[in-house]
Amino acid sequence: MLLLVFLVLVMGVAVGWSIGANDAANSLGAAVGSKVLTLRQAIILIVIFGFLGAYFQGAYVTKTIGKGIVPLDQLDKQVAMYVAVVAAFAACVWVVLATYWKMPISTSHSIVGAVAGAGLAIGAPVKWKMLLDIFICWIFTPLGAAVFGYIFFIILQNLFYRFVPRRLIKPIVFFLIIASGCYVAFTWGANDVANATGVIAGVGVLTPKMSVIFGGLAIVLGIMTWGYKVIETVGSEITRLLPIMALSAQLASAVNVHIYTLFGIPVSTSHSIVGAICGVGLVRGMRVLNFRIMKDMILCWLATPFISGVISLIVFKGLKLFIKI
Repeated sequence: MLLLVFLVLVMGVAVGWSIGANDAANSLGAAVGSKVLTLRQAIILIVIFGFLGAYFQGAYVTKTIGKGIVPLDQLDKQVAMYVAVVAAFAACVWVVLATYWKMPISTSHSIVGAVAGAGLAIGAPVKWKMLLDIFICWIFTPLGAAVFGYIFFIILQNLFYRFVPRRLIKPIVFFLIIASGCYVAFTWGANDVANATGVIAGVGVLTPKMSVIFGGLAIVLGIMTWGYKVIETVGSEITRLLPIMALSAQLASAVNVHIYTLFGIPVSTSHSIVGAICGVGLVRGMRVLNFRIMKDMILCWLATPFISGVISLIVFKGLKLFIKI
């Protein structure tokens, strides 16, 4: 049992690290792409505000991941730990691969699919109603962010160019880009820390508050070591971002994700920021969007819950051949 506890914690660190590596771009990638911040400055801010979001509001979604998909707290303790280890392993494998390919996928989709796959493999009760609700929210996440981004860009553009003296536009916009990016980092930490810690809290290895701190530190490690990779994709490869576009996209993404977080719904901050950037880009016309990179992203998005779920299912079935579970 002690070995299982150790493996749960190790895989929690691995998932947290992969989240930090892949999802750091969701917070200030737009600011880097619009040349407001350097990569180093962005990573420092993401580390600080991502951890604060995880610490203060990470418990909302942690409960959903830990108990809302497969009731880990109601399973045999040993079985629940195997589910936690396998699900975390499957999610981590897929996220690491996507990060290597510089694709901003959803770590939320990955862990949800992995938990469901492990639950099916063991014959545990999967809460399909909750999965359906989460899936519907997944569809609306990028769409809602795109709408917010489109609206915010039009409003902010009119406000700045009509009512703010021209000499003050640039410094004010730059300050707001940094502030809104920190808000994105906060909401990201609040929503995504559950992807690393939900299964840890669900099996009772750590208390919810301790698991959130544990996951937050693991995410920080991922940001600092590999976070730069996907920042390049989000910051500059979807569309060329002007500073006021970056501000609108970050604000739209943060508001969008924060709403879902308060309801305890694990959504994709990757989908949210990419949707927001697309919505902002549409104000300038379809031609400014890079449809090749968007097509690759969408294919990865659609594949993520199924691939991580299949990995989880296969690993668990293989494990049962060697270990009595």
